[in-house]
Amino acid sequence: MQILHMEPLTREAFAPFGDVIELDGARHFPINGGTTERFHDLAAIDVNEAGGRPIVSVFRAQPRTWPVEIAMMERHPLGSQAFVPLGDVSYAVVVAPAGEFDPAGLRAFWAGRGQGVNYAKGVWHHPLLAFGRVSDFVVIDRGGTQPNCDEIALARPWRLAQADTSLVPA
Repeated sequence: MQILHMEPLTREAFAPFGDVIELDGARHFPINGGTTERFHDLAAIDVNEAGGRPIVSVFRAQPRTWPVEIAMMERHPLGSQAFVPLGDVSYAVVVAPAGEFDPAGLRAFWAGRGQGVNYAKGVWHHPLLAFGRVSDFVVIDRGGTQPNCDEIALARPWRLAQADTSLVPA
């Protein structure tokens, strides 16, 4: 079985797959008479294709245990999908470029405290991989009448290498 090693989740490394949603380095400014700081336009939400509309949900992820096998991937061809953790959540992100699935393009990231992700339209990704405890995520994605989820089974599963959490920015 091939091993997929994780890297820290950074805006630069994740850019081919979408956006990292985090406050560090984000444009921000005061509002409401200076009582609130607005961190502005953190992700490119893309859900309007084929009459889609934005929807907000909460996904409750059950904790995974090591070792983790990556045996399937999914994509949403009609819209982006954003995941923002509610609370102190440890989770992994596994992605591959949009287009025809190519296992050579698989990459894995370890999300640090306060980091969310927005998968760009059509990007292949694994379902939620949360660790340690039941974890809730706000999810912003596309609602509509047309199917918007393609799943594939990998011809050969990959094993996700256990995270080196020392690589993750605090």
